[in-house]
Amino acid sequence: MLKHTKIRAAVAQFHVGSDLDVNLAACLRALDRAARESPHIVVLPEFCNHLSWYDDLAHCKRVSVRLGDSFLRAIASKAAEIGAYVSVNVTLNSDDGRTSGACLLFAPDGTLAAKSDKQILIGHENDFLDRANAPGPIIESPVGRLGLYACMDGVINETPRCLALRGAQILLNNLNSFASDEASLHIPVRAAENKVFVVAANKIGPLVPEAMLPAISAATGIPAHFLNGAGESQIVGPDGRVLAKASLNQEEVVFAEFDPREADDKRRPDGTDVFASRRPSLYAPIAADPAAQSLPSFDGPLKVKAALIHASLASKTTTLAAEAFANGAKIIAFAPVEGLEPEILRAVIPAGCYAAISTGDRVHLVSAQGSVMAQAPLHQTRRFGAQRADSISTLATPLGRIALVAGDDSLFPETFRLVAMTGAEIVIAPVTPLETWELQTGLIERAAENRVNLLAPAAGAVRGFAATLQTDFTILTPWAERKFDGILSQPEIVRASADITYVTLRPRNAANKVVSSKTDLLAGRPWQLATPITAPLT
Repeated sequence: MLKHTKIRAAVAQFHVGSDLDVNLAACLRALDRAARESPHIVVLPEFCNHLSWYDDLAHCKRVSVRLGDSFLRAIASKAAEIGAYVSVNVTLNSDDGRTSGACLLFAPDGTLAAKSDKQILIGHENDFLDRANAPGPIIESPVGRLGLYACMDGVINETPRCLALRGAQILLNNLNSFASDEASLHIPVRAAENKVFVVAANKIGPLVPEAMLPAISAATGIPAHFLNGAGESQIVGPDGRVLAKASLNQEEVVFAEFDPREADDKRRPDGTDVFASRRPSLYAPIAADPAAQSLPSFDGPLKVKAALIHASLASKTTTLAAEAFANGAKIIAFAPVEGLEPEILRAVIPAGCYAAISTGDRVHLVSAQGSVMAQAPLHQTRRFGAQRADSISTLATPLGRIALVAGDDSLFPETFRLVAMTGAEIVIAPVTPLETWELQTGLIERAAENRVNLLAPAAGAVRGFAATLQTDFTILTPWAERKFDGILSQPEIVRASADITYVTLRPRNAANKVVSSKTDLLAGRPWQLATPITAPLT
C-alpha cells in the first residue's frame, strides 16, 4: 500500500492548559504551522484537550471529548485541509462509560483512521482513566504501516515492541512528560531496539494548573520548573539516530524526511536479523499475570563497591583485579578480553568477592573456589550463541542476587525482562558493541526499565559503564538523598574512564520498581496485550 518512498513527518510541541477552546486553538495553530512544509504525518502531544489534572472523576469526564464532537471535528477538518495524517491524543469518553487516554489518527480526508487506548497509566491517571482492553491497530497507509502509543507506554518496552512485531514501520508517540530521560533515553531506544521510526511529540509549559504551580511544587518537593513539559519532541530512525529534535521549552514544529521501507530491514551490521533471532517460546512469563508471579526477597545490602576493568591483555588481568580488590571492590566485571579464563583469577579473589569474565560467548561468575555460575546466550546471532541457554541463572550472594547476560542478549528487551523477573539486583553484561546505540542508550534503558543495577564493561574503543540505582525513585513520595532532577527512571551512570573504574552499587534499591503511584515498571507491564511477544514471528 506504500505510495511514497520518501515521506515527511512533523512533530509539534506546545502548551495545553485547562481551557478547551484555547487548547484546540493551539492544536490548529500547530497544524497550520506544520502545513507550510507539506508533511505526510503530523504528531501532536498527549492530552491535547485538557491538562492531566482533575478536581474529581466528574471533572475529568466533563472536560474529556467524544468522537464527533466539535473539538475532534475541528482536528479532523484540519487534517483534511492540510492533507496529512494527524495523530492526536485526548481523554475520550466512550459510549460504554469508559474514559481513556486515546491516541486518534485522522486520515488526510478527515476520517478517523484509527483509535488506540493507552495501555499503561502513570500516577493519578489510574484514578481517572481506563486502561486499554485491546491492542491498538496497525494502520496500513500510503505513507507506511503505522502504530500508535502514548507516553508511559514507551517508558517500558512491551507496547512499542508488540506494535513493531506486528509489522509497524513508524510508531507515533504522543507525550505529556516532564521527564528529561524521555528524549535522551526512552524514545530513541524504542526506535533502535525495534529498528523502526519513532515520531514523538511532547509538551512544553506547566503540566498542572498554573495558579497552583507554587503550591504543588511546595507540597511535592518538585521544583516548579520540573512541573513543565520537557519538550524535545523528536523523530528517530531505526538505528537510534535522532533525525530532528525540538527545543526544551519553545512552541515549535520540527520535520524529518525518511523512507519507511528502511524499517523492514531488521539486520545488524553483522547480518543478524534481530527479529528472527528472538525466542518467543522463552518469553511466556512476560505475557503471564504478574499477580501469579512472585519475586524472591530482595536481601542485598544497601551499598556494594564494584569495579569495571578494561584490560588490553589477559596477562594484565590479575594485577588489575588484585588492585581493585585491595581498594575495596567486592565485585569486579571485566570487559571481554581474549585468553581470560576463570582459573587465572582464582588466586587473587578474596573470600566473599566475585569477578565476572567472558570466555567465548559465555559469561562466568568466579570466586576463590572457581566458576560458581556461567551463562550462555539465550539468542543466537552471527557472533554468539552456538550453544544457546534456555533459561536465566541467578546466584544469591551476600552482595545481592546476581544475574549474567551473555553474547548479544542485551539487544533483546525480553532478556532483561526475564532477568528482572528472577529478582536480580545486580546484572553483569559484558558487551562487544556493533552499533552506537547499544552503549549510548540501549543498555542504560535495560537498567532503567527493569530497575536493576548494571555492570556493562565493553570491548573496543568505547568503554562501558555502570548503572547504579538511586534510593529516591518514586515520584510524589518523600525523598531524602536528592531533589527531583527531571529524570523519571534512568539510574546514575558512571562511564568507564580508566583501566579500573569504581562505582557504588545499591542492590537493595532494586526492590522498588514503583515509578509513581499504582505504576510498577515490572508488575505494571501490559501483560494481557503482550501476546505478540510470545508468538512465533510470521
